[in-house]
Amino acid sequence: MLFYQPKVNLKSGEVVGAEALIRWQHPERGLVAPNDFLPLIEHHPLSVDLGEWVLNSALSQMMEWRQQSVLIPVSVNINSLHLRQPNFVERLEAILSLYPSISSGQIELEIVETSSLDNLEVVSKTIEACRKLGVICSLDDFGTGYSSLSYLRRLPVEKLKIDMSFVRDMLIDPSDFAIVQGILVLARSFGLGVIAEGVETPEHSEQLVKLGCDFGQGYGIARPMPAEAMPDWIRQWNESSPAAKRTKSDKI
Repeated sequence: MLFYQPKVNLKSGEVVGAEALIRWQHPERGLVAPNDFLPLIEHHPLSVDLGEWVLNSALSQMMEWRQQSVLIPVSVNINSLHLRQPNFVERLEAILSLYPSISSGQIELEIVETSSLDNLEVVSKTIEACRKLGVICSLDDFGTGYSSLSYLRRLPVEKLKIDMSFVRDMLIDPSDFAIVQGILVLARSFGLGVIAEGVETPEHSEQLVKLGCDFGQGYGIARPMPAEAMPDWIRQWNESSPAAKRTKSDKI
C-alpha cells in the first residue's frame, strides 16, 4: 500500500505536493517499513513490477483526489534496476496514457543519487526522455553519493532533494549545516530547485528559509499517512498556515 507525505512551501505554508511511500501490510507483522523488504528485491525483476504498481497506484489515487478537489503533484521513487530497463520510457508513457486527466507534469520521479551512478549515460538519456514527456525528475538523497560534483552537470534533473541525514542535525552539527548550505549554493549555480527532507521543527524551517530553501517535508510538517487522510490534513493545514492567517488578518 502507499502512504503519502506532504511537501510544503516553508515560507508561505502552501502544500505543494506529496511523496508516495510504499508500505507492506503484512497479515501477521502488521505494517512493515520499506527498509525491511525493499532491499530484498532491489536487484530482482520483482522490483520493476513493484515500481510500475507504485506508478499506477499513485496516478489512480490522484484521480480519486481530483474528485475531492485535491489537486497536488505526487512524486514516486524509482530504483536503479527499474530506471535502467530498456523500455522504461515506453512503459511510463503507456501508464500515463491510462490517466489522461492527470498532466504528466503532475508526476515527479525521484531517482536515488547513488543509483544514477550505475550507468550514467543510460540514466541521463532516460531522464531526458522522461522530461520530453513532461515528467519532472529529481535527484533524491542528494549529498550521499561519492561524485556529485563531477556528474551533476550531466544529469538533466530539475530538482535536488537534500538528504534528511544532513537536515536533521544541521542545527547542532556545523558540518551538516555547511553541507546543506553548500548544496543550496550548488543548486542555485545549476538553476535547480531544492527540497529538504527531514524537517522536524519550526527551527529547521526557519533556518532553511534563511539559507534559501523554501520547500521541505518531514515529521515536523506531517508523517506519512494513508491516502484517505490527505484531504482532511490539507484542509486543516491550510486553515492554520501562514497564508491563511494573513488572509484572515486582511479581512479583519
